[in-house]
Parts: sequence; C-alpha cells; structure tokens
Amino acid sequence: MWIILSSCLWTAQAQNKQVEANLVWNSQSENAAGSMPCGGGDIGMNIWVEKGELLFYISRSGTFDENNTLLKMGRVRLKLSPNPFDAGSTFKQELVLKEGYVKVTGTKAGLQTEVKIWVDVFKPIVHLELKSNQKTFAEAGFESWRNEDRLTKGKENNQNSYKWAPQGEVKTFKDSIAFKNNGLLFFHQNKDFSVFDVTVKQQGMDSVKGKLFNPLKHLVFGGSMQGDGLMPSGTYTGSYSGVAFKGWKLKNAKALNAINITITLHTAEAQHINNWESELRKTATIKNKQAFEATKNWWKSYWERSFIEMSSQQQPLVAQAGKNYQLFRYMLGCNAFGTYPTKFNGGLFTYDPGLIDSTLKYTPDFRNWGGGTHTAQNQRLVYWPMLKSGDAEMMKPQFDFYTNLLRNAELRSEFYWGHKGAGFTEQLENFGLPNPAEYGWKRPAGYDKGMEYNAWLEYEWDTVLEFCMMMLETESYAGKDVKPYLPFIESCLNFFDTHYSYLARQRGSKALDGNGHLVLYPGSAAETYKMAYNATSTIAALKTVLGRLLELKGGSEAQRETWAAMLKRIPPISFREFDGHPTIAPAKVWERVNNTESPQLYPVYPWGIYGVGKPGLDTAINTFKYDTDVLKFKSHVGWKQDNIFAARLGLVKEAAEFTLLKLKDSGRRFPAFWGPGFDWVPDHNWGGSGMIGLQEMLLQTHKEKIFLFPAWPKEWDVHFKLHAPHQTTVEAVWKNGKVELLKVIPESRRKDIVILVK
Repeated sequence: MWIILSSCLWTAQAQNKQVEANLVWNSQSENAAGSMPCGGGDIGMNIWVEKGELLFYISRSGTFDENNTLLKMGRVRLKLSPNPFDAGSTFKQELVLKEGYVKVTGTKAGLQTEVKIWVDVFKPIVHLELKSNQKTFAEAGFESWRNEDRLTKGKENNQNSYKWAPQGEVKTFKDSIAFKNNGLLFFHQNKDFSVFDVTVKQQGMDSVKGKLFNPLKHLVFGGSMQGDGLMPSGTYTGSYSGVAFKGWKLKNAKALNAINITITLHTAEAQHINNWESELRKTATIKNKQAFEATKNWWKSYWERSFIEMSSQQQPLVAQAGKNYQLFRYMLGCNAFGTYPTKFNGGLFTYDPGLIDSTLKYTPDFRNWGGGTHTAQNQRLVYWPMLKSGDAEMMKPQFDFYTNLLRNAELRSEFYWGHKGAGFTEQLENFGLPNPAEYGWKRPAGYDKGMEYNAWLEYEWDTVLEFCMMMLETESYAGKDVKPYLPFIESCLNFFDTHYSYLARQRGSKALDGNGHLVLYPGSAAETYKMAYNATSTIAALKTVLGRLLELKGGSEAQRETWAAMLKRIPPISFREFDGHPTIAPAKVWERVNNTESPQLYPVYPWGIYGVGKPGLDTAINTFKYDTDVLKFKSHVGWKQDNIFAARLGLVKEAAEFTLLKLKDSGRRFPAFWGPGFDWVPDHNWGGSGMIGLQEMLLQTHKEKIFLFPAWPKEWDVHFKLHAPHQTTVEAVWKNGKVELLKVIPESRRKDIVILVK
C-alpha cells in the first residue's frame, strides 16, 4: 500500500543544477560502430577517431531521395600533420553535454592539439575548430559512396519505400560533387520521377495526383565545405566497411596553429540548381562571432528545463539508467528544429549496417523500415516523453508531418469511399499515402483500393489519435495555442464517425448498434488483435481525445455539441476474466492474434483511463498480472511498453526491473545506441519508451492531483525536474528514503502535490 506524505513539509530552495558526467573515451575506436553522437538544430553527426584519423558522418532532417531513402550528406575524414592521434599519444574524446559539442584532444612528445566539433543550433553549419601548440597541416577529405549510380538489391531496399517489393530496377542516383571557389560543393538533386509517382499509380489516384502534396519533387539537399587556408588537393578512392567511396581533399598549403573548417548545409525545393546554390552561399557567408555562445546558451537552457539523476548503493544499474536517459535526451535535442520528426529507426545517428549485421554490406544510408516511411506505433514513443521533459517545442516537426498530409488523407477518404475525414494508415509515406509494399502489389480483384492488403496493418487507423492527444496536451503542459490543430484533430475524429457508419451501411440499414453506438468493425487493436470488433485501443483513444477536447477553453458551441454527440456514440470498453480475475479485453471479439503488443493495456498508457488514484485500478493490475497474452508478450526490448504499464499501475518492483533492463548500457561503445530490437540501431523507440517509463515512475497526474514517486523504489536516490499539466514544473530530491527538496512552480500548485511511497 502507498504511504501518503504531506507536501507542505518541504519548502527548500532548488539547487543550481548542472549537467554532469560528460561521456569521456580515452582510447580510439575500431570503426564507426564506436562513434559518438553530436549535433544541433536538425543536424546529426557520428564522430570517432580510428587509426589516428578523425572521421564523422553528417545527417540532416528531411534529406529524402527519389526512392525515399533518408540519405546522409557524406563522411568527413580529417588527417593532421604532425599527428596528435598517432600511436603512443595520450588521447581523449569527450561529449560535452552541457554545451552540446564533442572535443577530441591528443598529446604526444610536446605536441598538444584540440579539435572541437559543434553544430550551430540556429543555422545549418557544422564547425571544426582546431588549435595546436605546433603549426599543423590539415587535410580534410569529403567522402561519398554516391559518386556513381548504385543499384539497390534485396534487403538493401528496406532503406527506401520499395522494401521487399520493388517493381523493376531500383537505383540510388549519384550526387553532384566538385571543387568550387577553393572549397567543395556537394548536392543531391531529385529527378522528376520518384516513388511518389509509383505509389499514386499503384493506388489508383492518378486522377487527383495534381492535388496531392509531394515533398520529393524538386528537392535538393547538400552543402559546401571550406576552411582557413584550405585549397583543393585532388581526389582519392577507398573502401570503408566493404563499401567503395571517392574522396575530395582540401589541404592547407601553409601550416597553422589554428584552423577552422565549416560545412554549410542547405535543403530546399528548387527547380533550378542556381537558386539552391545562391541560398547556400548566403548561409555560408553569414558571419556571427556569437554563434557558439548562442548555441551553448540553447543547450544550457535545454538541460535546465528538465533532468533525472539517480543512484543506488545497492544497485549500480540505477545510475546507469539515469545517465542513459540523459544521453538519449541529448540525441533527441539534436533534431529540435527538424523539417521532419526524429525517425524511430535510428534518428540522425545510423552508421554502416555491416557493423551491426555482417551480412548487410550496404552503404551508411541503410536503415531498416525505410527513410520517408512513418511507422506511427513506433514514432509515438519518441515524442510522448517530450511533454514531461518540457520539450514541447521539439514536438512541432512531428505535428507538422501530420498536418502537412491532412489534405492528402482527406482526399483518400473522398476518393475511395465518398465521405469526409482524414484516414491515416499505420505505415505512412511522407506524402500521406500507404507505403506501397505494405499496401500490396498482389491484391485480390475487387479488393477495396482504399485498404492495405496486409495482415499486420489492415484496419489500423487509430494511432494518429495519439498525435492528436499530444497536440492537445501541449496546451496544458506548455501553454501552446492548439486552435491551429483543431481542424486536423476534428478531421481525424470525423473519419472514425463517417467511415464506420459507412461500413455499417454496407452491411445493413443501420449505421449504429442497438445502443446507439458506432460499430467499430472491422478494426485492429494495434497490429496484434486483427479483424477486431470494438478494439479497446480505438475506444480508449476516441473517448480520451473527445473528452480532452471538451475540456478546452476554446471551441465554438457548435463544435462542443458535435464532440459531445460523438462521445456518446463511442462504445464501452470490453472485459474478460482469467481464473476469476476481471481484466480489460483487447476487443469485444477478434479473429486472430498477429503480433506481440498488449493493446488491452492502452487504456492504462497512453490513454490514462486506468492508473494510480483512478477507478478500476485493480482490474488494470489484473490485466498486467493475469492476462495470458500480456504475460507471454512481456519484454523490455525495442518498443515494448511493459516498463510504462508497470509504472502507471504503481507496481514498484516490476517498474524498476523493466526500467533497468530498458535503460541499461546498449552493449555498444555509446551506451544509448540501443537496438536493433525490432527495428534498427540506434533504436529511438527503445530509448523513448525507456524515458517514458522512468518519468512515470516519478510523476503521474489525475485531474488536479500530481502524484510523486508513485512507482519509485524507496532505496533509490533521485534528483529530478519534470513538467506537469497546467504549465507546472516539479523539482524534487528523494534521498535516503525521504524527500529532501521540493520546489513547485507555480507555488499555487504545491497544494496539489501528493507524495506516494510504497
């Protein structure tokens, strides 16, 4: 049972919190698998030193080619003479978390050299700043494996939208790379024909093609590299991790003690490359001596917004989990201002696939489950933790992804079924249509062309409602104006109302059942319970989003009447028993089990219908403990949510066990490069679900109440700062089995704090 402690006892002042425990490596890496992430704005790099040479990959949000592969910019190789990283040198590579950069230092026989690598958070520029106590020659090589066209065959097509079902030859087209103006210019310019055109034709939508949003058309991305005293110095060829490449060298003719190299990036729709290049030059020529200070200040405020630091004398994995929570949040912060959301299958930090699976001798552009393909069940876990970490601004790229596709989703409903509402499929392209491989090329004659012919994805429409809920929650957590999102949210809800009425009328004369409820059939409880009747995950989503809309201060009277009327049409959640224990059922009935998710617990998380301090908690706990499918599916790997469910249910022992498994070191040199799990490395939905579970162990809410430590082991010490609804922040220290500090902003919310200790 819980012991409820009064929050009035603690009024101590918050401590000045600094980000601690920078990640330090004192030896060089064997290869890119030992790389360290670094980035900012919307740029990510993998940095490592190998055999005395500093290397890094550069990735950027939104760089999709004709096949919808998320291409890297390239790889940079820095060679120095005299070389501070030669054998026998004293070496140090450090991720300076507080200020968001990587510092590499080498000392040998009186030579002392430092290279600082950082990204301007506010402009797409990568900086290398070298300082040495001896005059140094620098050779900066830009390496590309896209120096010529490359056929992608077999599993390599998993990096693009064709996946396992390419229709003919698939080719990754070469980039344009050349020396120019004492530097290097590189870019990829999409050809007119792309996977968008293939998908539109496949799905029979040619007649409305001109109305569809196409983000691949005329897309150009790339950049330029230049440096102090550096001049073109020829080309070279080589092979890395089994993949051939070509390199372009810039080298300084005169040795210098300080050398600054910049790589400026630009991505835009441009029919003429001259226009794109002109905009790139504008960015490259803007000089701002305060850029690093502005970037440092951004990271400083980022770390001050929230944190979790924890330890235990009995359990060393506790501190490890806290460290990895922080490292993963750093990776998320590197795409704070992306054109596109952070991808669940590697984000901006993928590397050579042959170093993950030796059979995959593909280029560094490879990632499993596609580049421009959006898998909503996975993406949601990357973005939910940003509410409690105070990073609502970083959710905009994810919201923009959906709102940009609203008209395409509405056109699908109108085109195929003749009704209103935005129907979003589970595996969705960045142009709003179902992934062509998942849609299916071999389809029965007469099969509904609006449907995916797919055992996992058929009738799975409801994941978009989680993003609707996130949009709504940014109002309470961060004071955001959600009115611009209301048309999107209403259209998503309207789809369920109109489409299931439409389907009911295909079967008979009535749109509703005998109780006046929608008949949510055929449906899907996640990807697991298929051909479901009244899936619990869908019902919980509709009830919660509609209920949240009715709590909004905005909205017209007509809108509120519409929302209230639809809420009445949502059927109730179904239940079943195991050995006399009542539990939440995944649906009223279903035909088969197809995957290993536990959507019967989605009313616990994300929907919060059941949980600590709420009615029916015992039934939800029974579901976690006795449902035979839930027991069979339990795991900490990848997108599994058992750590979150346990925390939401106040199950301290189970929450602790799953969280420590989820957030322990990855087994790779960078401890938060988890995976591949069910997806890829680094597995961002693994990290996101770990973040969520840890947050829920510390802070949960119900109505006006804020529960602290609802699933926290008494013997674990923690200092945290997290965000709560009504623009509230809570900072607390739990140490030696008691609260030593509690700060609540605004102070008026202190009365709502309930400290629960089991």
